[in-house]
Amino acid sequence: MLNFELTDTQKDLQKLAKDFAEKEIKPQVEHHDREAKFPLEIAQKAFEVGLMNPGFPEYVGGMGLGITEEVIMAEELGVACTGISTALYANMLASAPLIVVDDKEINKKFMGPMMEELQFASYCVTEPGAGSDVAGVKTTAKKVGDEYVINGSKQWITGAKYAKWFYVLASTDADAGHKGLTGFVVAADTPGVTVHKKEDMMGQRASSTHAVTFEDVKIPAANRLSDEGEGFKITMKAFDKTRPGVAAGATSIIRAALENAKNYSMERSAFGVPIAMHQAVSFMIAEMAIKYEAARMLTWRSAWMIDRHERNTKYASIAKGFAADAAMESATNAVQIFGGYGYSREYPVEKLMRDAKIYQIYEGTSQIQRLIIAKELFLRNA
Repeated sequence: MLNFELTDTQKDLQKLAKDFAEKEIKPQVEHHDREAKFPLEIAQKAFEVGLMNPGFPEYVGGMGLGITEEVIMAEELGVACTGISTALYANMLASAPLIVVDDKEINKKFMGPMMEELQFASYCVTEPGAGSDVAGVKTTAKKVGDEYVINGSKQWITGAKYAKWFYVLASTDADAGHKGLTGFVVAADTPGVTVHKKEDMMGQRASSTHAVTFEDVKIPAANRLSDEGEGFKITMKAFDKTRPGVAAGATSIIRAALENAKNYSMERSAFGVPIAMHQAVSFMIAEMAIKYEAARMLTWRSAWMIDRHERNTKYASIAKGFAADAAMESATNAVQIFGGYGYSREYPVEKLMRDAKIYQIYEGTSQIQRLIIAKELFLRNA
């Protein structure tokens, strides 16, 4: 039986996120974007009303919500500002590998305190020479007694300056390729961990992005997630959980572009009528509506599948790939519809265009999503 109706709980969470976005995020968007300011005050308020860490398991004090609930809320927050929503939801990316492994001792140690007070964590996988090619990670972790010594550099790490801990993917066996990668949890205050300057980014400027280096960083062997060599598998399973949320963020940009373009096209006139009456404009807006509905359904399906413990790899990549490309197209067309005003920072759509581009890049580029989809189709016959 097909059912597109949200549950009462999901409707309540959607309203909570929408109301919070209207009251707490929208009035602060321009300031945080211009100043590239990390939204600590907004995050504190989000924490207090229960919008932070929605998927943390109940045994660490979390609500144990599914990915479906997460994407429903993420869309509402992202319509206001995807830079701020990315900062608020970075914890779910960092914690995804821990949730995949479900080592209760590690999770209680590192995730538990995040439910007692506002804290952040970061996902340290990408490196200066290894982005889409996760198997190309060069950071090493060498076992010495009952410790691991980590050396290497990570790049484009969201929220690193504010993180209490990092999920770090490192090689424990260089000769084994991706089968030699292992996941670790590293406390941010461990000697040898250095967080570098904030990157000056084109879009999502409220989010904080940094390089992080590890120089002879010693951590307890107990901080290893699962067995040696399981890191690549853990990381890929984590992406199955997080890509629907990224797709939700991209979907929110499509929705914001649609709403702004629709409203402006009814206010601005050309040749004696609102520009919405011109087919060249109305068709662009209709295309946004098509892309929005499709992106939202793909996102919800990919989230629904993982919540049912079904393998959602193909659909997570379809949702992420489609929504990211549609977000960039919709934001660009919104700027076109606004004309000269669209190119001005006094109007909202230029920010949408800047914010949209990253969705075609992070958590697997649009090209990588197609590679994954093709592999699922031809190798797994999925």
